[in-house]
Parts: sequence; structure tokens; C-alpha cells
Amino acid sequence: MARLEASCEVEQCEADGASARRELLACVAGKQALVSMVTDMVDRPVIEAGGTLRIIANVAVGYNNVDVAAARERGIVVTNTPDVLTDATADFTLALVLAVTRRLGEGERMLRRGDWKGWAFDQLLGAELRGKQLGIVGFGRIGRAVAARAQAFGMTIAHASRSDAGMPLDRLLATSDVVSLHVPLTPETRHLVGQPELARMKRTAYLVNTTRGPVVDEAALAWALKNRLIAGAALDVYEREPEVHPDLLALENVVLAPHLGSATTETRTAMADLAVRNVVAVLGGDPPLTPVA
Repeated sequence: MARLEASCEVEQCEADGASARRELLACVAGKQALVSMVTDMVDRPVIEAGGTLRIIANVAVGYNNVDVAAARERGIVVTNTPDVLTDATADFTLALVLAVTRRLGEGERMLRRGDWKGWAFDQLLGAELRGKQLGIVGFGRIGRAVAARAQAFGMTIAHASRSDAGMPLDRLLATSDVVSLHVPLTPETRHLVGQPELARMKRTAYLVNTTRGPVVDEAALAWALKNRLIAGAALDVYEREPEVHPDLLALENVVLAPHLGSATTETRTAMADLAVRNVVAVLGGDPPLTPVA
């Protein structure tokens, strides 16, 4: 905030809930820059309300919440915050992989309920990672960082990607012991994983999603988990955040986290700093540091 305030006048739009949309439409009028969060829907009406906007700096690597085409029509630069959240998100992905394969959530809930009666030889047996295949769907910065970490656990790596030669998605799903999703949310990737894809997976396999919620059909996932078509799932993102499909909440074989992938002090600070540097650059007449493609 201090860096922004040194360069321009700043107005904070802090409304929540039903009034957030009205507040955003009102706040953006007459402004030259908008710093948006992933929860802000910066669609055509917002962009039209911001008739003097020169830049929309989205504090996220994904920008599915911004109508980039509408912004370009008006000559507005759109930026994101790539790279700075790669390590934090990759670390968290492996944390979810370990949590779901070793049944940590189930164990903690058992202990907190007072149901733990002491050590038992066959209690909450999980799955080891060494020698297992990790299938990574989307092999960009985060996907590659996850692969590097998984190899340290002795996993073999398969990947499916639009921009890089890899394994066909159907084969990846059928052969992987853990499937981790790292694709952007686009019309093509919405419900990329639904009933047919889940049915192709091994019954001993696990699904992990740290990208965007709508990439997975939550109703289909709940169906697959209830019917033991897959062994478990770990989710950090959801179709209609902050709502979570009620069937998922009732299941033991799913780990649920509240969108924490990049949630470290260091990373969130770096994301904010990069967004601000983009704003300062564009308003100062310089090229943006990280424009979206």
C-alpha cells in the first residue's frame, strides 16, 4: 500500500457478500488502475464501468476471473503474478498428496473425537509414494515444480499437457497412482475431470486439485468416492467457493483445505508486490512486468 500511495491516490473497495459487486462497480469508475483478487469478478460490466482504466493487475497466477478480451478491446493491460507462487503451491500440493495417501485427516478427526484407543497394527493403513506414478495434468511452472518434489519421494512422473509432448490424458488417468491437476480454468478445462475420467482411474488412485475448482465435477467426484471408484481425493479449490458439495463434507476419504495453495506470508507478500509493480510501471508509462498472454 505504501508503494501504491507514493505513486497515486488509492481507494480500497472492501465490501463483502451481496454488496461487493455494487461496491466494485462504483469504486472502479474514474480509476486508472484496478488491483483485483481472484474472488473479484472483473467482467465486461466492471470493465465498462472503469472507462478510464489502463491496467487490471490480478493478484493470482490464474486470471479466469477477468474478461481479458473485453479489457483488450478497450486497450487495458491485464497482468497476473506468475512464478512467485510456484514453490508455495508445489509444496502445498505435496502436503495434500501426503495427507490423503497417509490418511492424516482421518487420523486427526479420530483423535479429536476421542475415538483413538491406542496404537494398532492395522490402524488407518495408507499408501506409500515410492515407486508409484504421479500423473500431472498441466505441465507448466507449478506442474514441473510438483514433479521435482515428487521425484524426491521416489515417484515416477507422467504428464499430460496441451503445450508439451506428454501422455494422452486417458492413459495418464488409467495408469497413475496419484493424479494432480495444474491446468488453468478455461471453457475447455471446465469439468475436465468428471464421471468418465474418474471411472478410468485405478480404484487405488488419488485425485488432487490445487488449480481451480470447476476443473473437477464435484458431484461426480463425490459419486466416485462414495462408490470407492478411487481411493481418495484432496481438494484446495471448489466449484462454488466458499461452498463445498455437501456429499464431500460427509466423506472420510477426502482431504479438504480452504484455498491455501499460495498461503504463505512470503508468497502472498511477493504476489501483492508484483501486482503493485505492474501498476506503477504502466501508470508511469513503462511496459508491464507480467502481462497475460
